[in-house]
Amino acid sequence: MLKVLKPGLYLTIQDLGRYGHRDIGVPIAGAMDVESVKKANLLLENDENDAVLEITMTGPTLQFDTDTYISLSGAHIAATLNNEPIDNYTVIQVHKGDILSYGRLEKGFRGYLAVKGGFQSEKLLNSRSQFYPVTKSARLKDGDEVPYEETKSYEPKISEVKIEEHFENSTLKVYKGPEFSLLSDEQLTAIFTKTYHVSKENNRMAYQISELIAEHSHTMLTSGTLPGTIQLTPAGRMIILMKDGQTTGGYPRILQLSEASISILAQKKYGDELRFKLI
Repeated sequence: MLKVLKPGLYLTIQDLGRYGHRDIGVPIAGAMDVESVKKANLLLENDENDAVLEITMTGPTLQFDTDTYISLSGAHIAATLNNEPIDNYTVIQVHKGDILSYGRLEKGFRGYLAVKGGFQSEKLLNSRSQFYPVTKSARLKDGDEVPYEETKSYEPKISEVKIEEHFENSTLKVYKGPEFSLLSDEQLTAIFTKTYHVSKENNRMAYQISELIAEHSHTMLTSGTLPGTIQLTPAGRMIILMKDGQTTGGYPRILQLSEASISILAQKKYGDELRFKLI
C-alpha cells in the first residue's frame, strides 16, 4: 500500500480515462496530461493505461509499505525520497517505509507518480480514474491508502527518457469545431492573432480564458462535447472543456484542441500565456 500522509492541493488516481459511457453522462476523466503519464509508465515497462497519481501544483507526502520502483513525470515539483532529491523521468527504487515528499513547484502545473505495475485501486466502469460520483470520492485525502504490487527486483531496459518539455509550449493547436462557421471575421482575427491568458477559473472540468472576444447572439440545441472542446459564451468568453468536463453543452463549439494540446494546457496555471493555431 501507498499511504497518503499529506495530500497536497489536489491528489487523484488517474489512468487514461473511462471510455464508452458518455451516452449516460459519464465524463472520460483520466489524466489531464496524457503525454507525461505515458512517459512515466514507459520507464517502468507498464501498460500505458496503468493508473498513476496526478499531483496538482502542491505535492503530497507519501509513504511506501512495500518495495517497488517508481518514476516521476510532468511538472517539476521539487521531490525528495527520504529527504534526498530525486529527478523526473528516471527509474527510482523504493523500499518499505520510504517517504516521498514534494516541495516547491518549479515548472508546469501537474506532476505524475507511476509505480511498477500501476496502482491497483478499484476499477469502476473499466477505469480506475477518480471522478465523483462514479467513484466514492473525487480525490485522495489524509490517511487514504492506494494498493500496488510488491516488486523486489527490476532491471529497466530504459533508465531514463529524453523529455520534450511540452509544458513550456504556449501554442495550442486547434481544429475547426462544429459551429466554427458562426465566427465573424472580427472574432477569427482576434482568436488567431492575440495572446490570451488562463483565468482563475481553471480545473479538471474546464479552463476559462481571461480575455473576451466579440459578443454573439447565436443559439443552439444542447449538443455533444469532448475534452478539448472550446465553447464560446454569448459574452465572448472562451471555455475549454477538460477531462472531467460535461458531456453536452449549449454554447457554440467553435474549436477543438488536438490531443497533444490538451496535455499542454493541463500544465498551465492562472496567468500563463496561450496562443491558438489552426491546423
